[in-house]
Amino acid sequence: MSISFKNAFGMHPEAMVIREQRTQVLAENIANADTPGFKARDLDFQQALANAQHRQGRMAARTHEKHFAIDSSVRKEMQYRNPDQPDTGDGNSVDIHRERNLFMQNDLAYRTSLQFLDGRISSLKKAIKGQ
Repeated sequence: MSISFKNAFGMHPEAMVIREQRTQVLAENIANADTPGFKARDLDFQQALANAQHRQGRMAARTHEKHFAIDSSVRKEMQYRNPDQPDTGDGNSVDIHRERNLFMQNDLAYRTSLQFLDGRISSLKKAIKGQ
């Protein structure tokens, strides 16, 4: 009997990768809070997850082992954020409080997926050992 990791883990591995990417985008926003002209960006998690599911269903096979594996996905889920605060004159659209809150929410969701995967792996280990 084989173990299907796709059935065991679901979309959590893809979700963690997307959450990691969003963490980087939010960290860039926070780091550039005082950079004149910087525009805050964000990653639409739901859109990115839907795109990941779609890509899984249509992965193209390489016809030769020396061909590059190319992911032709367009990053439609990356967007500039509309500012909630008036422009301070320097063109920067980062609201540091909003960015910190989004960063913490994203971190919490990442940790939740990590705990889920940890529980699944522990369950699989027990099943393999016959416990």
